[in-house]
Order: sequence, then C-alpha cells, then structure tokens
Amino acid sequence: MSTSMSTSMSTRSAAAGTRRLASHFESLEKQAHAARFGMWIFLATEVLLFTGLFVAYAAYRFLFSAEFAAASHHLKTWIGTTNTFVLLTSSFTVAMSIHAARRGRSRLAAGLLAASVLLGLVFLGFKALEYHADFEEGLLPGRFLSVPELRSSGAAVFMSLYWLMTGLHAVHVTVGMGVLSVMAWLAWKGTFGPHYDTPLELGGMYWHLVDVIWIFLWPLLYLVG
Repeated sequence: MSTSMSTSMSTRSAAAGTRRLASHFESLEKQAHAARFGMWIFLATEVLLFTGLFVAYAAYRFLFSAEFAAASHHLKTWIGTTNTFVLLTSSFTVAMSIHAARRGRSRLAAGLLAASVLLGLVFLGFKALEYHADFEEGLLPGRFLSVPELRSSGAAVFMSLYWLMTGLHAVHVTVGMGVLSVMAWLAWKGTFGPHYDTPLELGGMYWHLVDVIWIFLWPLLYLVG
C-alpha cells in the first residue's frame, strides 16, 4: 500500500512538473534560463528609460546648478529618506521570501511577500502625502511653479524632472506591488518550492530594480547640494 501511495505521489509530482514545462523547451532548466534571460532584457529596457531621464537631469543640472539646489531645498527630505528605508526593507523581505520558498516554507514566503506589498503601500502613502504638500506649496512642474523665490527657468526644469521621475517611479512601484501580490497568492497555494521558484525569482528581480532606481532618485532630487 505504501508503495502504491509513493508511486501515486511520484506520478502527481511528475505531472505537476510536466504542466510547468512548455512544449518548446526540452527541460525545466532551459525554460528557467530562457525566462531569466527574457527578464534581464526587459529590465535593460527599463534601465534605458530611466537612463535617458538621468542624462537629461545631468545636462540641466550642469546648466542650472544653483537653481536646482534652491528648488531641491523645498522638497520634503524626511519623506524621501523615510521612503528609501521603506523600499530597502521591502527588498529584504522579497529576498527572504525567495529564500523561504526554496526551503519549502511557502506560507512564510507568502507572508513576506504580503509584507513587501504593505511596504509598497507605505511608500505610495508617503509619496501621496508629499505630492499633496507640494501642490499646496505651489511646487508644480514647468510654468505652473508658483513659489516666489523659485521664479527661474532652472527651478521650473527641476520641478518638471522631479514630477516626471518620481511619478514614473510610482507607476513602477504600483506595477511591482501587483506582481508581488500575484506571487504571494501563488506561494500561499504552494506553487513554489525547492525545485520551482522561477516566477517568484523574476518578480523579485523587478522589485529590486524599482528599489535601485529610487536609490538613484533619492540623492539626485532630495540631496542636491
């Protein structure tokens, strides 16, 4: 009887592995390698997108260094700094979720992913609070900037880049939270384990990129000397 049960379990395990293997791949290893390669290409396009914005920032900061510094001093540095620690903590919980899944602790992985999503909500909450304060103060992009001491064109350019870069990043945070939510649900169902965690790994890669981008945005926007 025990032999029959063992055979049945092995059959189910093999069937599960077959269901995860696409028909055009020879093995799960090759499929996982292709998935990682595809994700790296996608992440490269995201890096190129933000690199263009960073290059524009560098060029305009060279032209308007004093105006950039003056405009930066009006931002809420404590919010930017707090959000940096929030995202760094979320990266840690995502990494630990992958570690837990690879050791067969899928429910713990799901909990850590849920914590990461919650930290993403905290980040967006602080950002919404900051945007509201900016709006009330008149720290708006381009010609809508209405702070008396920031009447220069350089300050207007800085605020335009600030809203564009942080707004685009917030969109990426929102998308990342959606990805992590799906991964948490799959982890709770027991989809991931010691022999299969590719989707979770790829989702974690995307979230880490979101965090790395913010690590660049934080000093460029909030810590301008």
